[in-house]
Amino acid sequence: MGFAILVIIVALSYFANFQNQKNNSAKKAQSKKKKNSEQNNVTGSFVNCPLCNYPLRKGENLVSKVYRPMDVPDQRCTISGCPHCFPKVERGLKRICPCCKKQVPLEGHLVSRLFNYQNNKKHIMITGCSECYKKDK
Repeated sequence: MGFAILVIIVALSYFANFQNQKNNSAKKAQSKKKKNSEQNNVTGSFVNCPLCNYPLRKGENLVSKVYRPMDVPDQRCTISGCPHCFPKVERGLKRICPCCKKQVPLEGHLVSRLFNYQNNKKHIMITGCSECYKKDK
């Protein structure tokens, strides 16, 4: 009888310890998620400009051109920049191509492909800049 009581006590302490570890890991995950959301609220950034890498705030858009036809899954697109680097570059910013890592002039742009998915989501793949494509031709 004493042995059975001892087994029950050991099992209860094991499950109590297991529940504590589970609660602690859930609390850690919540605090990490809260910390990440606080960092996003501080910067207010959703995405960075691909040219100058400046964090764009809500309502700031990239200046871009999407070429026809509109009913295909991927289209050619050019990106001129964000409000901070186009039409005038703000002090301290450089317009750098993510492909060749060279400086893109103000009259230059990024060449990219715009993918339109069926669930109305969009994805852009940058293939180079106007300076990259000058060398190829």
